[in-house]
Amino acid sequence: MAPGNALTSKLITLCPENVVRRYGFELPARAESVGRARKLAYDRLARWGIDDEACETVVLVVSELVTNAIVHAAGDHVVCEIREGKGHLRIAVEDQGYGPTGPQMRRTSEGEGGRGLFLIDSMCSGWGAHDTSGYGPGRVVWAELPHGEGQPC
Repeated sequence: MAPGNALTSKLITLCPENVVRRYGFELPARAESVGRARKLAYDRLARWGIDDEACETVVLVVSELVTNAIVHAAGDHVVCEIREGKGHLRIAVEDQGYGPTGPQMRRTSEGEGGRGLFLIDSMCSGWGAHDTSGYGPGRVVWAELPHGEGQPC
């Protein structure tokens, strides 16, 4: 990755009530990396004491976004970052290349594939995508969800 971090906002207001915890990892763009991404996400959220419901949702979102990055983008690795701020969690996955249209929700009538972004859209308070910050043909797809205090994972 280039200097700075394309997965996070360029400006973060620094104040005592705006504490942000961040965790990122890079994995090979191979199918077996999806399970590893789920485990890394789960372990970090458990360490942070994130409530069970939010933890399960984040693990599913990580799984979907990493799978999409591996299946639909060129490249040999994907980067995932999880940020926990006051009352919300943000998941971002960066790939190394994408098609001309970027991520799209697709309705499919055959098989299990093609529903990942519908799932994310229904579970998260928001999601979106943007190009990497001028240092390659990659794309970042992110999702955000609220979380509260509860029982840890």
